[in-house]
Amino acid sequence: MKFSEAWLREWVNPQIDSNALCEQVTMAGLEVDEVEPVAGEFSGVVVGEVLECQQHPDADKLRVTQVNIGASEPVQIVCGAPNCRQGLKVAVATVGAVLPENFKIKKAKLRGQPSNGMLCSAKELALSDDHEGIMELPHDAPVGQDFREYLNLNDQSIDIDLTPNRADCLSIAGIAREVGVLNQLDVAPVEIGEVTQNSNRTLSVSVEAQDECPRYLGRIIENVDLSASTPIWMEEKLRRSGIRSIDPIVDVTNYVMLELGQPLHAFDAEKINGSIHVRMANNGELLTTLDEQEVKLSDNTLVIADDKGPIALAGIFGGLHSGVTKQSKTIFLESAFFAPLAITGRARQYGLHTDASHRYERGVDWQLQEKALQRASALIQQICGGQAGPVTVVENRDKLPKPQPITLRHGRLEKFVGQKFATEQVSEILTRLGLKVEQNDETWTAIAPSYRFDLEIEQDLIEEVARIYGYNEIPNEAPIAHLKMALTPEAKLPLSRLRDILINRDYQEAVTYSFVDPKKQQKLHPQQEAMDLPNPIASDMSQMRLSLWTGLLDTISYNQKRQQPRIRVFETGLRFIPEESEQLKVRQEPMISGAIVGPIADESWNGEHREVDFFDIKGDVEALIAASGCEDEFEFVKAENPALHPGQSAQILRSGKHVGWVGAIHPQLEKTYSLSGRVFMFELLQSALIEGEIPQIEPVSKFPSNRRDLAIVVNNSVNAADLIKCVQKNGTNQLVGVNLFDVYQGKGVPEGKKSIALSLTLQDKTHTLDEAEIVAIVDDIVAALKSEFDASLRD
Repeated sequence: MKFSEAWLREWVNPQIDSNALCEQVTMAGLEVDEVEPVAGEFSGVVVGEVLECQQHPDADKLRVTQVNIGASEPVQIVCGAPNCRQGLKVAVATVGAVLPENFKIKKAKLRGQPSNGMLCSAKELALSDDHEGIMELPHDAPVGQDFREYLNLNDQSIDIDLTPNRADCLSIAGIAREVGVLNQLDVAPVEIGEVTQNSNRTLSVSVEAQDECPRYLGRIIENVDLSASTPIWMEEKLRRSGIRSIDPIVDVTNYVMLELGQPLHAFDAEKINGSIHVRMANNGELLTTLDEQEVKLSDNTLVIADDKGPIALAGIFGGLHSGVTKQSKTIFLESAFFAPLAITGRARQYGLHTDASHRYERGVDWQLQEKALQRASALIQQICGGQAGPVTVVENRDKLPKPQPITLRHGRLEKFVGQKFATEQVSEILTRLGLKVEQNDETWTAIAPSYRFDLEIEQDLIEEVARIYGYNEIPNEAPIAHLKMALTPEAKLPLSRLRDILINRDYQEAVTYSFVDPKKQQKLHPQQEAMDLPNPIASDMSQMRLSLWTGLLDTISYNQKRQQPRIRVFETGLRFIPEESEQLKVRQEPMISGAIVGPIADESWNGEHREVDFFDIKGDVEALIAASGCEDEFEFVKAENPALHPGQSAQILRSGKHVGWVGAIHPQLEKTYSLSGRVFMFELLQSALIEGEIPQIEPVSKFPSNRRDLAIVVNNSVNAADLIKCVQKNGTNQLVGVNLFDVYQGKGVPEGKKSIALSLTLQDKTHTLDEAEIVAIVDDIVAALKSEFDASLRD
C-alpha cells in the first residue's frame, strides 16, 4: 500500500516527524518498505499565466510567450510545447531556478528571441514521465505562488508491506485508524458530501450467487460530463499512491478505493442489455476484458452479467464492451461485498492481478458499500455533474459475516506476552482499536468492528494488545526452563555429517522449492501420481515434488546458462507421495539427492581433462554409505527408472529393501530441462543412511599381511559385485580385504568373456600365515567361483 504522508496527516496528524512515523507503524506490524519524495529537488518554480502566445518568427515549432509570474511586468519565454496557448496556467522556472539533476535556468536566446525562463513539463520537475507538453494547471491556480507550495510537494510517498491478514490497512482510512490508535488521537471522519438525487432511473439487479455476493448496491447517474478534468488535488493524491490518472470516473473510483478501501466499478449504462445479474459463469463463456484480452470463463468464477452474458469479472476486472468511454453519458456505479473465497485465486487463474482483486481476496469491510457509493456519487457530481438516481440494494443479511464474541483471559495475556498489564490498560487498548468490550473479573469479551475481520480468536487479541502496547516496550527477559538432554542413539548419524561428506567432495548445497512444474515432473515420473495444489502461486509451481531431482535439474540448467560448465549440487528435503492411508493423504519422506555434470576437476595444466561418469557419482554415494558403517548391507542392482538412462542406472538396496537410485539422466529429458552434457544423479532416503552401527573396537594384528592376485575369466553377464560377494562369503576370517583392480577384454580372452582381476589381502591376528594356509584359502575361493559362476583362472 503506497500513500502520501500529507494525505494521511489530513486524517490524523501526530506531532512526530516522518522518520518517527515510519518507525512507529513498522513496529506496529505495518512494515515500511520505501519512503521517497513525491517530486524532484527544485527551486525557483512559480505558478504563471500565459498572456500571449505567438509563433516564433524563425522557427516553426517554437512559440514566443508573455507570461505573468506575479512580478511587476510579464516575462518573455520561448517554448516548444504543442499545448502552449493563451490563458493557460503553467509551472514557470524563473531565471536562477535550479531543476532536478542540478539543471540551472539562465537567460538565453532561442533563434534570436530572448527567453527568460522555462515553461515546465511534469518530467522536467520529476513528477512523472510525461513529457508530451507543459503542465496545465487549474484556472484558479494563484499566479506567482511557489509551485512546491501550491501542490504541497514537500511531501513523501510511503510504501508499506502488509501481511495478508491486515487488508483493513489497504486504505488511507485504515492506516489513519492505526496511527490514531498508536498516538491516542481521534481520526477526522471523511466528509461524504451531499448527493443530489434528481433522477428516478434505476436498473434491475438480481443476485443469484448469494453466498459469493451477499450485498450488491448500484446507482444510475445520468448526463455526466466526461470532458471535465479530474481536479489536480485528486490527480496528485492518486499519483503519490502509484496510480495514473485516466478519466474522472475511473479516477473517482480509484480515489474512493484508496481512501476508504472499497473497490468500485462503473459501467456505461447504455451498453447494459436488460438487467444486472450477479451469478457464477457458465463453462466456456467468453468475456473481453478492459485490456482487450478475451478470456474463457470457468464455472468457478463469479461474474457480473446482463441479459446477454458476462460484462465483468466480479471483484477483479471490467469488460471492454460495457466500459465507460469519453462518449459515455450515463453510468451505472457498482459497490458490492464479495466473499473473499469467491475471489481468491480467480485473478491468477486468468493471468490478472488488480487493485480490486488484491483487496477482495483479503477481505473488505462488509458495512462499507453504501458509504463508498455515496462518497463516489458526490465526487462524480462535483466533477462531472449529472443526475443521480436512487440506490438499488440487494442483500441477504443471513449470508453476511457475523462477528462472534472473543474472550481474552488476563492470565493468558500475561503468560504469552511475558508482561504485566493493568486491567484498565487492556480495556483502553481494545476500546481504542474499535472493539466493543465488556470486562468481567479477569476476562474481557470483545466484538471486533466490521473492518477488523482478521480478529477471530483469543490469540488475535493478545497480539493486538502487545502490538499497541509496543513490542519495543516489552522487556527482554530470557526464559527460565529446566532442560534435559535429548536421548540420541549413538548409532544414528546426524544429517550434518552427510552434508559435510558431500561438501568435502566438492558439492554445493542447494535449496529449491517444494512446488514444481507439473509438466516437467510428469516427464521425470510418468507413472506416479502427484499432489496438486488448490491455490498455486504460479502455474509452473502447482504440484508438490515427487523427488528432489526436479529442483536440482532446474538449478543445473540455470547455472549452465550462465557459463558454469562444472556443477556439483546436492539438496536435503522432503518429497511428497500421495497415499490415502496417511493422515493428510500424503507421505512425506526426507531425502538426500545430488547431481553432477561437467569435468571431473577444474581445468589445470597438470591434470587430465575428463567428463564425469557413472562411477564418479557411484563413488560419491558409496562415501555416504560408508559413513553408516553398514556397507555390507547395501548393494547396487541394475534396474530401469523413467528418469534415468536405461544402460546407466542402478537401484540402491539396503538389506534387500529399495532405498534409492543412481544413474545418468535419460537423454530425452535433457531437452526438457535445457541441459548441456550428460548429468548424473542420485537420490536416497535419509533414513537409510542415518541408521548406522556403532564401531566395534578390535585389536590390530601384529603380524604381516599377504596379498594374492586372481585373474578370473567369466561371462560378460557376470557382475563384479557378485564375484566380490562370493569371495567374501567363502573366504575365512583371514581374508581382510578384496579389491577389484582390473577388467580386461581382448586378445587372450575368449569372445563373450572378460577377465576380472581381484586382489586378496590375508592376515591372521595370532600368527604369520604360511604358504600352505594361504594356498588353501585361495583354492577354496577359486573353487567357489568355479562352482557359482563357471569361472576359471586366466592363463
